[in-house]
Amino acid sequence: MAKYYDVHPDNPQPRTIRQAVELVRGGGLIAYPTDSCFALGCQLGNKEGMERIREIRHLDSGHHFTLVCRDFAQLGQFVRLDNTVFRAVKAATPGSYTFILPATREVPRRLLHPKKKTVGVRIPEHAVTQALLAELGEPLLSSTLLLPGDDEPMTQGWEIKERLDHAVDAVVDSGDCGTEPTTVVDFSGGAPEVVRVGAGDPSRFE
Repeated sequence: MAKYYDVHPDNPQPRTIRQAVELVRGGGLIAYPTDSCFALGCQLGNKEGMERIREIRHLDSGHHFTLVCRDFAQLGQFVRLDNTVFRAVKAATPGSYTFILPATREVPRRLLHPKKKTVGVRIPEHAVTQALLAELGEPLLSSTLLLPGDDEPMTQGWEIKERLDHAVDAVVDSGDCGTEPTTVVDFSGGAPEVVRVGAGDPSRFE
């Protein structure tokens, strides 16, 4: 059965955050809130956790996983950005955007798109996500919590606990965080290409 952590949306309790992060460090998979719907997350090197996310969401090998980063300095360790891309991404973060960029050697090969050698990265603007990332000290390997057959991501922590009780190890709940996933911008070809319109304003990249 999944543990259930009820966290304050603006001032998350440090003890509860520590408990959730200890679970992640121990190889656990969590459902957690972001600034654009709930996500599934595990530690970067957790191969089994990544496979569990694939299984829950029925994802194929071409799916871009996302490294959810605390800040721009952390993001810069995992992806390569030239000056133009750097300025564009910096201006839009933190926020509800995911950027697909060429990965550095810091990213495990199994996380890369098989042909493009790219990975998704984002910096969320959500107090609970930021608290989790600060305590963890590294990105969370993540994917939007959208189940096969569902039209929209789940928004209620209790519903996630009910449906995924045996599939995840914990649910971190801080209330409704919306159903709109991030806007995805692909920079792998140099020029920005909006590949999914979501919560972030796509006009700045069109």
